[in-house]
Amino acid sequence: MSSHSTDDILRASAAWVWFPRGSAQTKEHLQLVRYPARFGGGVRASQVRSTADAAAVLDHAVERTRAWGETRLTFWTNPSDTPDLEGELQHRGAEHIDTVAVFARAIDELAVDVPTTATAEVVRTLGQVREVDAINVPVWEQAPLDEEGLRVELEDVSAGLAAKQHVRVLGRIDGTAVSTGGCTIVDGFARLWGAATLEQARGLGAYRAVLAERLRVSAELGATTALVKGRIATSAPILRRVGFQHFGDERAYLLPV
Repeated sequence: MSSHSTDDILRASAAWVWFPRGSAQTKEHLQLVRYPARFGGGVRASQVRSTADAAAVLDHAVERTRAWGETRLTFWTNPSDTPDLEGELQHRGAEHIDTVAVFARAIDELAVDVPTTATAEVVRTLGQVREVDAINVPVWEQAPLDEEGLRVELEDVSAGLAAKQHVRVLGRIDGTAVSTGGCTIVDGFARLWGAATLEQARGLGAYRAVLAERLRVSAELGATTALVKGRIATSAPILRRVGFQHFGDERAYLLPV
């Protein structure tokens, strides 16, 4: 059983932010992360904690985005934002481009049905890292890693495993690598992130295999609650079926600057 309350889950969701290798970040009024070109560039914004009004906070984000030489600001809403920027974003014509559902559940209360044709494994080798990249490139529309990039990625994966903090999983259908996902252990939570499945292999159970393996490894590493942000049109229905509980939605708005 998990000891995490609803408030714990909402706080953990709000605190979750990704800093890609090679990114830049600043946290004044809100969290801003400049993504490297490999991940499409632009600036991601979240975690508003300010005494200024919504217009002033958004002006600050736009100014910082321009100072970095970027032209796109993507803001992710969260119920804990202070102040709430959603109305101001809509007023300025920002486009609503994505929605994720926040799900959580005690790991020992989840049951994932995995077909026999689907398997999953923890990534430990350069060959596996290369297979993961071959999945991520078309799914996330990102640039492929070169050989040096693959070696650096393996170093990161290996360091995360050794520290018992980060795990990358690779899923297969009949032996062919088609799906991947990661997890990070923070304060007893298993943050499940980066799930990607090749389009031609969706619906065959690879995502479920990757999910089950991440839950298994997370429990071994001491996590008691799984936390995941699932896209409404893809993973969210699967997450509901395996027992995850819905704790609200987060929406992404794109503001050209």
